Amino acid sequence: MPLLAGPLLALLLHLAAASRYGFFRDELYFVVCGQRLAWGFVDQPPLFPALAALSFHAAHGSVLLFRLPAALIHAAVSLGAGLFARRLGGGAFAVALAGLCVATSPMLLALGHLMTVNALEPLLWLGCAAVLLKLLDGGNVRLWLAAGALAGVGMLNKHSMAFFVICLLVGTVVGAPRLLRTRWLPAAALLALLIVAPHLLWQWRNGFPMLELLRNGRLHKNADFEAAQFFLELLTDLGPLHALVWIPGVLWLLRKRLSIGLACVFLLALLFTLQAKAYYAAPVIPILFAGGAVALESAWRSRARFLLPVLVVSEGLAFAPLAIPLLPEAAFIQYQAKLGMAPRHLEKMEYGVLPQVYADQHGWEKLAQTVATLVRALPPGESARSTIYTQNYGEAAAIELLGGPFPKVASGHNNYFLWGPGRDDGPWIIVGGQPESHRRAFADVREVARLPHNPLVMPYEDALSIWICRTPKASLQKVWPTTRHYQ
Repeated sequence: MPLLAGPLLALLLHLAAASRYGFFRDELYFVVCGQRLAWGFVDQPPLFPALAALSFHAAHGSVLLFRLPAALIHAAVSLGAGLFARRLGGGAFAVALAGLCVATSPMLLALGHLMTVNALEPLLWLGCAAVLLKLLDGGNVRLWLAAGALAGVGMLNKHSMAFFVICLLVGTVVGAPRLLRTRWLPAAALLALLIVAPHLLWQWRNGFPMLELLRNGRLHKNADFEAAQFFLELLTDLGPLHALVWIPGVLWLLRKRLSIGLACVFLLALLFTLQAKAYYAAPVIPILFAGGAVALESAWRSRARFLLPVLVVSEGLAFAPLAIPLLPEAAFIQYQAKLGMAPRHLEKMEYGVLPQVYADQHGWEKLAQTVATLVRALPPGESARSTIYTQNYGEAAAIELLGGPFPKVASGHNNYFLWGPGRDDGPWIIVGGQPESHRRAFADVREVARLPHNPLVMPYEDALSIWICRTPKASLQKVWPTTRHYQ
């Protein structure tokens, strides 16, 4: 039962919140990518888009069923943290505490709620750390192959897996160099490379668009990095009381499992040096929770120690509405105001009454329905030749999945750019943008609809104008390269 406490609580929280709002912007985009499955995309590797597309089609429109895999993955991370604590020598208390910390930490709860690459990442990192722990404890050196397979699959999910693998190797060089003296290590490296090679080849053939995206994000999209804010967010977003577990976990691992402890410290230092967002560190935290739970169990023998899981769970439940949509919108806004916690700006843009992750779960159905109505109202010949153009991948994916089918949905944003423009001979239905820009490309530009005001969406998605544009002034194939924006 101690091993299942965290996973069951995680599942209950996710199921309670899964369908309160709608699909998240990035979830819809991942589904569209998965429907056009390739070895790579501008902004992510191919593994999770494939999973998202499968889940979307199996869910038949149910947000709850669509997100069920993410909930199960988060529960598996909670279970894995408990097992990791047991492997470190922990008893029932440590096993339960590690799992409950993973289940209720606001940052991990939020990342484990949505069908995005962030849901799967902690499980893969934990798996790699578990293999190294087994090797440290005298396991068969052929286990390096398992680590190589996990590393390769992890990099097909998210590129940051490479950072953790490097940190694990550096930690092993310092803490247990004997483990590196085996032919199975280069074999593991080769296996990882073979798994990720098709994706690397795709990036190379497309000019490594991920590098352009990262550069543009730092220059134009992401909020300015603040050193103090990085560490403050780790303390607050993981849960202030949860820090009573993961910080001792750092110290305990450095003393008892030096290779793993150093890998975690190096990872945090690397993310800080790269000016990454604090939540990029989330996948390493379950390892620290496991170490901290074992440390506290061995250092705190009295019955009073059982107060800590109660405090951790209580804090997690109190902050859970800020991490996942447990409350209706109006109740959430009031609750957030009472806590005195305004939405944190992760990007350089205006925010509304909801945090971005909640705002981007609103408005998509209305947008898709409005565009669908406009397309159906076109003469049959024009309808079959029409192209819908949007300013970003969220709008494009929402229209494509929630309003279609359409002849063509296009955008210059991220991988939609690589999928190309529509036809020159059909009307373009353009969502948003400036009329001056549209008139430079088309001779006939008419505003035909405007979305109603919705205070719950992101301000730049509110009350969008929709235009029908005909008679392009130049071949759209020639104009298309100017629409590209990777960020």
